Amino acid sequence: MRTAMVEGRLAEGERLPATRLLAAELGLSRNTVLEAYEQLQAEGCVQARVGAGSFVAPGIVHANGAAPLVAPGTHAATAVLPAPSAFAERARRFHDHGAIPGRTVPGTRYAFQYGVPMANPTLTSDWARALSRAARHASPAYPHVLGLPALREAICGYLSRRRGVQVAPGDVLVVNGTQQAIALAARVLVDPGATALVEAPHYFAIREVLQIHGADLRTAPVDAAGLVVDALPVPAPRLLCVTPSHQFPTGALMSLERRRQLLDFARRHGSWIFEDDYDGEFRYDARPLAALRSLDREDRVIYVGSFSKLMFPALRLGFLVMPRALARDFANAKWADDFGSPAIEQLALADFIADGGFERHLRRTAKALRQRRDALLGALQRRLGSRLEIADSNAGMHLVAWLRDADHAGCQALVEHAARRGLGLHPIAPFYLEPPPRPGLLMGFAGMPLKDIAPAVALLGACMDETLPAPPG
Repeated sequence: MRTAMVEGRLAEGERLPATRLLAAELGLSRNTVLEAYEQLQAEGCVQARVGAGSFVAPGIVHANGAAPLVAPGTHAATAVLPAPSAFAERARRFHDHGAIPGRTVPGTRYAFQYGVPMANPTLTSDWARALSRAARHASPAYPHVLGLPALREAICGYLSRRRGVQVAPGDVLVVNGTQQAIALAARVLVDPGATALVEAPHYFAIREVLQIHGADLRTAPVDAAGLVVDALPVPAPRLLCVTPSHQFPTGALMSLERRRQLLDFARRHGSWIFEDDYDGEFRYDARPLAALRSLDREDRVIYVGSFSKLMFPALRLGFLVMPRALARDFANAKWADDFGSPAIEQLALADFIADGGFERHLRRTAKALRQRRDALLGALQRRLGSRLEIADSNAGMHLVAWLRDADHAGCQALVEHAARRGLGLHPIAPFYLEPPPRPGLLMGFAGMPLKDIAPAVALLGACMDETLPAPPG
């Protein structure tokens, strides 16, 4: 009816059918027609006159019959619309919603999906109780833009006990995960055209967020001791993004010597360091190494942690330790972005950390993850020991398996064939800006039940036999 009015097929002042008659004619309930008339009246398209009926309001159609309004869902084929912003254009260019690495297609029987925490019924129950308590006690007011004081205090205690980082609550900004943290850092520190650096390889989302914000991206290689500081470009990038405690995706641990070299490089060249403490909590053969931020004496390190990976992705909460010189800038950027993170979830998390539940969860999870990691390593060694080279796997929720006797085309063929057989595999190539030095797979084990690991590896072996050349000898 709105379209008919806009196009002039219902003339100004024309009386509309009675609701009862129109409902009977169209085979609808009278309430549906009444709601439509009320909506049209609220939009100014219809005037209701007591005792007379409903009429098309004046001004809907121009005198010459042309529509002054465009009906919803339609537009003239020749309309020239303003172009979106440069930011939107970069987002279209750099982010492909249909090709996000790590997603598993429906119907997959086994999936070596990375970045997915293990299912934990105990955590689910504990978190439900914490949320229920928080919902009863949370203030209805807007939360502080930096985050609830109780949560920032709890985060400071956790960082001191577990990561060797000593900070005050005023240094902590609660964010909606690592994704928002890197976006805020980009807004505060990276003007379009400014250089930023990521490791090679690196987490694709950090790369894309920086590119969307207009960064001129550089890379530096990673070896067994972490980022190769001697390979950093000069002039130095304004922002250096690193994962020192468990390099993503290779799993390398940045050595103490490299950490000191990196801090010295940032000091000499005036760079900021973005430390993503990805998977830093889960180490299996030693205590977690203290964060890079714990060595920082010049307040150059922006330290980021995420509860999404430590608990579950649906919990969109993380934190950012701000250098004090940038604290006001980060607070302003957060305010402009969303006014503050959800208060009920913040209060629940603060209580969960304060009563020891969070660290109990970490201990339980580390024990279960070690069982899965050991089962995966054993199965790979027994079935595919001559065909794969396993990168360091002493931490985290995934490992990297390099293919010994395949090229990149063979690796892609393996991934596609495995998908048809119901096995989800993830190549390492999307995590490089340039083609990687050799083909490999990211093999997540946190989300795979222990009982599925051996049959999943057996299926992987069958897929390799069916698609890749037989190993020599």
